[in-house]
Amino acid sequence: MSLDQHQHKKQFGQHFLHEKGVIAKIVQAIHPQPGDRLVEIGPGAGALTFPLLERHGALTVIEFDRDLVGPLAEAARGRGELTIVHRDVLEVDFTALAAGSPIRLVGNLPYNISSPILFHALAHAAVVRDMHFMLQKEVVDRMGAEPGSKVYGRLSVMLQAYCRVTPLFNVPPGAFTPPPKVDSAVVRMVPRPAGEAGVRDARVFERVVREAFGQRRKTLRNALSASADAALIESAGVRPDARAEQVPVEGFVRLANAVAAAGPRG
Repeated sequence: MSLDQHQHKKQFGQHFLHEKGVIAKIVQAIHPQPGDRLVEIGPGAGALTFPLLERHGALTVIEFDRDLVGPLAEAARGRGELTIVHRDVLEVDFTALAAGSPIRLVGNLPYNISSPILFHALAHAAVVRDMHFMLQKEVVDRMGAEPGSKVYGRLSVMLQAYCRVTPLFNVPPGAFTPPPKVDSAVVRMVPRPAGEAGVRDARVFERVVREAFGQRRKTLRNALSASADAALIESAGVRPDARAEQVPVEGFVRLANAVAAAGPRG
């Protein structure tokens, strides 16, 4: 079976990019350089894979659909060195894959599991130089949202604390086969240097952000009652009567650090 004959699988969230102008813009945004280690998540039918491979000469791809593995390998012949990792991306250890050399992640992510993939990549940010992903536009809007926005939430805070998030451009449904029912967008994420975020305890930070946004209509005093009292919240320079969507990323960092320093309540 060739890549052209592949039947798109709804359970994998497969929407294959075919618009050459969009592909060229993505490759230009990635701007691969000699020595870069590129890793593509979900190559699909290779729309982005082969332009990158021909330009860069070497590429590692992570593909879960076993029906695509053979056709991808066959189509790559004579175009460059393609390494295929046949696994669920959420089970791939990016740190082990990097083997001490930073990697650059790219991909048209399956929309049905895009957030888990983002958090999985974030867990390995120490070995990731940058990420260029195609996602549902609604998700990209949330990723780059500012405090006070209706879409500013847990995803915004968690990603912006550890990465510089830059939405690049939008992509219409017609650029894909089959066309999704939503607009898409390409985003660049650059992990911040170790320590820049200022988060002292990643688990406490994640918990505080999750609790704060778990009940958006509650004030922080009420939403964080299991982790912090009003005095502790105030000590971090955050108003106890504020709601989560009003607090900037740095405010959550200070708040989580204060909770971590105070230790378990009770």
